[in-house]
Amino acid sequence: MTAPTERGSGGDGGGGSNGGNSASNDRIDGPHQGQPLVTAGTELESADAAMVLVHGRGATARSIIQMGSEVHRDGLALLAPQAQRNEWYPNSFLAPVESNEPGRTSGLQAISDAIEAANEADVPTDRILVLGFSQGACLASEYVARNPQRYGGLAALSGGLIGDEIEAADYLDTETDTNTDATLDGTSAFLGCSDVDPHIPEERVHETASVLEELDADVDTRIYEGMGHGVNEDELEAVASMIATLVGE
Repeated sequence: MTAPTERGSGGDGGGGSNGGNSASNDRIDGPHQGQPLVTAGTELESADAAMVLVHGRGATARSIIQMGSEVHRDGLALLAPQAQRNEWYPNSFLAPVESNEPGRTSGLQAISDAIEAANEADVPTDRILVLGFSQGACLASEYVARNPQRYGGLAALSGGLIGDEIEAADYLDTETDTNTDATLDGTSAFLGCSDVDPHIPEERVHETASVLEELDADVDTRIYEGMGHGVNEDELEAVASMIATLVGE
């Protein structure tokens, strides 16, 4: 596996998400644009698949690349966007959405830019796994739910959809440029969390699973008794299995 390196943020690209109910061709420029995209694993130009890793509050792109290295396989590129000041948005993900802007929307754009970087290297979106931990898991699940198409997978580790209330209709009333009835088209989605996580209520994990299922994702939800806020071996094994499917091993 190659050592982590930094690429440009993709700030001049197009086709990003606006963080609303649909994908948009209008770019968002916010606090996280201009931050580096850290890459590792197989060189992107030679990769068969990619994983976009979204770090948590107080962490870094390089730290979550280390998590990615634990499950890396040949043929998989690792891409991790960096949040400004190591924080995607200022408040709890359970707060009203407006209180977490513009960070939330800028973070969704950072994920979009990472996916676009893989697409430009001829890695299609259906071979891109989006993974996040904690605040990054919230952002990753929000991105995938608001931009439905077939992905290589979603792994949300200790996180869930963002907002004080989750209304399925807000996610199901989606529209893309190519499909007015867009779905996740069977995308594998893994949701792992503790039953006593101090930051992530178990109910929100189940609400997230419900929305993803209605968007036609194949959801695997695992609640771990007494785990706290972290990542366990079972979760890493689940992610490794998803990666093995992507790279054909």
